[in-house]
Amino acid sequence: MAGDADSGAGRELLVVFAVAGAGLLLAMVAAFAPWHPRPGRAAPAGLVELHTPDEERPATVELTVG
Repeated sequence: MAGDADSGAGRELLVVFAVAGAGLLLAMVAAFAPWHPRPGRAAPAGLVELHTPDEERPATVELTVG
């Protein structure tokens, strides 16, 4: 009886490692694949532009009641 339980444990670990490896491979492909625009297709979203506040004028704060 104990031999039957051990034979399935190795196979289960192999399946777990195979699924984990496949997931890691898919994540790496999604992260490092080139996302260049192709003719006839929309360009991918660009990075968000970050702007700092103007140093010449102070920041304005509006207070509303209600």
